[in-house]
Amino acid sequence: ETASAIDEALRQVIAVGGNLERVALLDNFSWGNPEDPEQLGGLVRAALACYDIAKGYGVPFISGKDSLYNEYLVDGKSISIPPTLLISALGVMEDVRRAVSMDAKRPGDLVYVVGTTYEELGGSHYYLVRGYVGNSVPQVDPERGKRVMEALSRAIALGLVRACHDCSEGGIGVAVAEMAFAGGLGAVVHLSRVPLGEPVNRDDFILFAESNSRFLVEVAPEDREEFERALRGSIFAAIGEVADSEMLEIYG
Repeated sequence: ETASAIDEALRQVIAVGGNLERVALLDNFSWGNPEDPEQLGGLVRAALACYDIAKGYGVPFISGKDSLYNEYLVDGKSISIPPTLLISALGVMEDVRRAVSMDAKRPGDLVYVVGTTYEELGGSHYYLVRGYVGNSVPQVDPERGKRVMEALSRAIALGLVRACHDCSEGGIGVAVAEMAFAGGLGAVVHLSRVPLGEPVNRDDFILFAESNSRFLVEVAPEDREEFERALRGSIFAAIGEVADSEMLEIYG
């Protein structure tokens, strides 16, 4: 969870046109009683994940805050709050006029997925609404994720990206829906074109998996070749296009 939170915070910076060269992280821990071995174990694992992922992405934690011993008594028994870690990422943009927004811009533009999708739905929003928990939680590969984010930053800096949105809660399905209705447009998406890191035999899993280090990107057809050159060395695919309607069509 901690690794995924850091990855998502960095994706938010990249998606609007920032880059990893000038990013700082903050951590805010709100935890139970660290004298409880289980609470302390979780806290240590979260702190180790902060170290590992920050080192992997080459971004520093510059400050943070912690609130411990958050517990209360019920019938004489001490109960700790659910442990919570908030990660904030701050970046510097040289020219704010080059910032990219998430709303779909123009019918006929291509919709790309950048990054690899796995059958990672443990703790996902899709499982939550279906009444499941799952155990295949999203993993973070900072080496691959950094490569994806740096390539996408280059493409945005070159002016090749009309819109960008990171895939987080709800995966590709929610991200493409948000891009479409934010722009008052529709989209047509083919799940058979989504780059997979392992065999996934269910359309709903491809649509709602919450794998890390992924983005949806809108690119003008005339910029296709240059965009794909900028992304060379990363995993990506054109999975559909923006439509001149208010309908979202998903094909399995």
